[in-house]
Amino acid sequence: MPFLNDMLADSARRRKDAEALQAETLSADDVVTAHRALSGDGGLNSRFRFDVDLVASHLHRDIIGQSAAVEAVIDMLRIVRADIADPRRPLYTSLLMGPTGVGKTELVRVLARAIHGDADALCRVDMNTLSQEHYAAAISGAPPGYVGSKEGRTILDQDKIEGSADKPGIVLFDELEKASPEVVLSLLNIFDNGLLTTASGERTYSFRNAIIFMTSNLGAEELRREAEAAGRPWRRLFAAAGAAQPRAQAIAQKALLGRFPPEFVNRIDHVDVFNWIDRADVDTLIQLEVEKLNRRLLRHQARIELAPSLGEHIAREGFDRQFGARSLRRAVRRFVEIPFARHMLAEPPAAGSPGRLYAAELRHGGVSFRQVAAEKG
Repeated sequence: MPFLNDMLADSARRRKDAEALQAETLSADDVVTAHRALSGDGGLNSRFRFDVDLVASHLHRDIIGQSAAVEAVIDMLRIVRADIADPRRPLYTSLLMGPTGVGKTELVRVLARAIHGDADALCRVDMNTLSQEHYAAAISGAPPGYVGSKEGRTILDQDKIEGSADKPGIVLFDELEKASPEVVLSLLNIFDNGLLTTASGERTYSFRNAIIFMTSNLGAEELRREAEAAGRPWRRLFAAAGAAQPRAQAIAQKALLGRFPPEFVNRIDHVDVFNWIDRADVDTLIQLEVEKLNRRLLRHQARIELAPSLGEHIAREGFDRQFGARSLRRAVRRFVEIPFARHMLAEPPAAGSPGRLYAAELRHGGVSFRQVAAEKG
């Protein structure tokens, strides 16, 4: 019975909101008493149970060259874990700005995997699909009198928005600047009070247990010119220490206010500006891509290690500042995945054979694979 299920779910949401709001009306003595009853002396009375340090280690390992943005997200997680965020708003609202292929969306996916165990455990809305004004109904529901208005259905996933009993939900509005102004304005109430009531009034979505991320490429060209200028010898010589980040923030703020109204920008808790991929980070990014491939090869009981010459070749061919990590990913596919797929099909392993370690080497302009050992375990 869908109607009854919706009523039960709505009742559960209202109870959780009431429990979160209750803390604002308790006296100091009441808070101490409840704290001891729920968690004992010295414990932390928080709704959330996740290890901030463990999540931080995942972010630092998988998001390369973006230490400032990663640290800002970790600070946000500390607020969430301590459960001291305003209960009448989303737990946190963050806008991730920067060029394509630098890790904005990947950061949110890594966070979902670290907290929920699944990189897809988030409510993702691709805003580039909502480029026309009538698509606002996809967020706020069809207005009264239109088909579907009584169901109050939207493209939002309430379960992923709310998370679980002890872990926050994660929401991603990807490529925000590509949505129509009407779609963007439909988010104002979400950021302000953490609730979205559909246009028909039939259903209310609660974001008060969710961390909201948005991504945008606004200002990317200006940031690229700034990064190139900062790399010139005379600029490095005379630039004040630590001045690059404030300049990037100023560029991002100008781009934001040029695209979105001030009342929207003012509801964002934090804007993180991502750097362009630096040449010094390329080797690490290539190794990350190879490790991802090795995880996929586990079911084939195989593992690949790159010879230094092949790694250097991939870096030369794949590094493109304009396209970031995606260009490197394509290079790994071209020079490692495709040749290894050919090798596996040409020389399939015998049934029941132990795990195999392959050295991937660059020879005579092509890539070859040599089995160097049987993997133990």
